[in-house]
Amino acid sequence: MTRKLVAEFIGTAWLVLGGCGAAVLAAAFPALGIGFVGVALAFGLTVLTMAFAIGHVSGCHLNPAVSFGLWAGGRFPARDLPGYVIAQVLGGIAGAGILYLIASGHAGFDVHAGFASNGYGDHSPGGYSLTAALVCEVVMTFAFLFVILGSTHGRAPAGFAPIAIGLCLTLIHLISIPVTNTSVNPARSTAPALFAGGWALEQLWLFWVAPIAGALIAGFVYRWLSPNDPVSAEVSGG
Repeated sequence: MTRKLVAEFIGTAWLVLGGCGAAVLAAAFPALGIGFVGVALAFGLTVLTMAFAIGHVSGCHLNPAVSFGLWAGGRFPARDLPGYVIAQVLGGIAGAGILYLIASGHAGFDVHAGFASNGYGDHSPGGYSLTAALVCEVVMTFAFLFVILGSTHGRAPAGFAPIAIGLCLTLIHLISIPVTNTSVNPARSTAPALFAGGWALEQLWLFWVAPIAGALIAGFVYRWLSPNDPVSAEVSGG
């Protein structure tokens, strides 16, 4: 279990550093900024790369919502949930801390400007309401877990799960960055919010409630669709 928790810590740190780092450091870089598309791809690549690196160690959840969804789908024991969630949140904070050290080396950097935090209303990139953000996060996390459960099914093509999961997370970001800056991951949301403070912390509740709700629904639905699920692959994603 210690190895699994360390793997989750490292993997979630990489997800936050890679995904949020792309948003903070490169999205609007003068002349050559990568924009929404680049940030979406960055998040997908963090999961894709870590799924191959640690999928065989911990399952590569990198995300409390994924852990809860896999539990609901009958793929993950409840006794392991607390340890995984703690490791993921701490890993996310470590990744955000590294990003802060890098970003603060630039003159004019202001962590309170957002620091890739998730938000709704005035703090949504596109000005979307709380209701829109809630629906978006529930549905996107549902889709994410549905793809995870399907691609890691015992009868799914072997070896392709990391690709499907990474591309799914990319697609989710392409859809929902304008709405909430895309969470679908409470650990990813918590880490930058702790540094940004203020409104980011006040709105953080939604980015725990909605992703976990969407993940639980997906887990229960997929379990109903596939009640005789063979032994699943070890790679999940976050």
